[in-house]
Amino acid sequence: MTRLGFHASHEQIAPGQLLQDVQAAERAGFQMAMCSDHFVPWSSAQGHSGHTWSWLGAALATTNLAFGCVTAPGQRYHPAVLAQAIATLGAMFPGRFWAALASGEAMNENITGDAWPRKEVREQRLDECVGIISRLLDGEEVSHDGLVTVNQARLWDLPEEKPLLIGPAVSAESAARIAAWADGLVTVNQSHETLRRVIDAYRGAGGRGRLALQLHLSWAPSLDEAERIAHDQWAGNAVGAPLTWDIATVEGFDVAASHVTLDDVRKAVRISEDPARHVAWIQEYAALGFDDIYLHFVGQDQQPYLDEFGSKVLPEFA
Repeated sequence: MTRLGFHASHEQIAPGQLLQDVQAAERAGFQMAMCSDHFVPWSSAQGHSGHTWSWLGAALATTNLAFGCVTAPGQRYHPAVLAQAIATLGAMFPGRFWAALASGEAMNENITGDAWPRKEVREQRLDECVGIISRLLDGEEVSHDGLVTVNQARLWDLPEEKPLLIGPAVSAESAARIAAWADGLVTVNQSHETLRRVIDAYRGAGGRGRLALQLHLSWAPSLDEAERIAHDQWAGNAVGAPLTWDIATVEGFDVAASHVTLDDVRKAVRISEDPARHVAWIQEYAALGFDDIYLHFVGQDQQPYLDEFGSKVLPEFA
């Protein structure tokens, strides 16, 4: 049976409110949760970006949900420091935390003042970081000289169960590459054809573990309102690669988003006022082979959505 999770978007909701939202999501019937890890939002309209790791401790302590986080080691986070954060949450909340290790976006990483590397360099840096983090979580003392440097690092508090290190991928090429190390795959909703290629590439390269999907959606009592919410909040996210990875400022995303139409947003967000339509879409993704689907309502006021989906969508997957 496909499991449904709640996506907590730090870029869109202040951390205190987001904590209340994830608690409400558990009461509504969601089985798990995941969150983003940004320094800045995707647009001025989103307007938030709390510190993910501070928030995760509170979220894990005040719910019984399992949590995941998509994060980027190598520039904003030194891999040894990130390994320590992962290990600490894993030790405090056994079996309830996973981390998806990604190569990052310029908008978040450029704050260090270091140059934003080319794609192939970012991928090489990620591979180094994954190896470092994994070895530290295995209890090794690690020294490393490469695109990142580590000197005699060792974690003194380790979880009994090593947290899963998940591989995020939006293309078949990336899915095949991360299969060498990932304990599972997480991607975002795209065309069914693209998602089939991503899954096939991951499994074909020996990829193991569960398949997870982050499903962006917009719901409101009327279609006009659902469309307005989607365009207002998610146009910046629909500008497409490589701009998504390479635009360095919120202002840059605002300019790029000014050219994004509602039809463009529809390619990234499932929009409907009808809960039954959302059920059907979720079932389609489940049929593709996704074990875990994290629903991300792209609006900022989560409670009406949680009430509606808690009564009319989640029971269909219980």
